[in-house]
Amino acid sequence: MENQELLEMEKNACKVRRYIIEGVFNAKSGHPGGSLSAADIITYLYFKEMKVDPKNPADPDRDRFVLSKGHCCPALYGALALKGYFPPEEIQVLRHIGAMLQGHPDMKGTPGVDMSSGSLGQGVSAACGMALAAKYDNKDYRVYAMLGDGECEEGQVWEAAMFAAHQKLDNLCVIVDFNGLQIDGHVNDVAGLGEVDKKFESFGFEVINIDGHNFDEIEAALNKAKATKGKPTAIIAKTVKGKGVSYMENQVGWHGKAPNADEYKIAIDELDAQLRALEA
Repeated sequence: MENQELLEMEKNACKVRRYIIEGVFNAKSGHPGGSLSAADIITYLYFKEMKVDPKNPADPDRDRFVLSKGHCCPALYGALALKGYFPPEEIQVLRHIGAMLQGHPDMKGTPGVDMSSGSLGQGVSAACGMALAAKYDNKDYRVYAMLGDGECEEGQVWEAAMFAAHQKLDNLCVIVDFNGLQIDGHVNDVAGLGEVDKKFESFGFEVINIDGHNFDEIEAALNKAKATKGKPTAIIAKTVKGKGVSYMENQVGWHGKAPNADEYKIAIDELDAQLRALEA
């Protein structure tokens, strides 16, 4: 990636993180940890990778994104707001009664959301349906589905993986946000996923391991996914839960709670400092 393009991507990711903190704080609830870990990948998808148009969010030829770990929608909302799908002010009423942005993505109420999600384990199944529909309709759009690593404990993930490989869905890219933590603690202590990359490989996927905060690695992986024919791709992205906010990083307690006023100020000050450094 060219230096200027990389700089713009880093600035956008920082702005998305700021929206995450702003939204969860104003909601007084939500899931900042996994939202922050996913921010770089979601930013890259919407600002470089995916063929989408905020002026025509229902374009039948658009690429699709399924946030299977729907509780981390603050990251998706941040990217959609920054991209121009809706006014950023909507972030301030996240999870409020009657507001557009709810605690899980709603495809009927939020422009840019391709799939309502939140029941963990089901997103890959929905993404498989979209990818197969593209094959039937001779369309060239691609489908991206993001999972949490804890979510990979769900059996339906692997049923969908079998289906994707059997159907040779090379227009499907599954991304695992592997931050190592889930609501009950360390993923390997809760269920012991083992080598999740080898699991996807055994199910017939092309598998790519990356640093999920390195934009060059994200770009190379997605380019390889597009070039892979005859089978779906799984990108295992090693990330840091709470990335970008010092006291949230690698802290399981920030899986699902909102910062108080003092914590909010610290987080915003840190992110603003990061953004100023990028803009200097």
